[in-house]
Amino acid sequence: MAKYKRKDRLVWGIILIVISLFFLLHLDIWYFLAHFWPVVLILWGVWKLYYGIKELKEESENIQD
Repeated sequence: MAKYKRKDRLVWGIILIVISLFFLLHLDIWYFLAHFWPVVLILWGVWKLYYGIKELKEESENIQD
């Protein structure tokens, strides 16, 4: 459980940095989101799959021990 909280903080920190860079560089965040929202969904899905598979491997290793 503690691992997830730590990763969540890291993810939210990265999100805040990216949003701040949009504002600093005067980029239109709404234009970006309107045109690239499928990419955000794909990245989110890949992230969820990666950590889901990683968690399953850790559970199977713990059961074997």
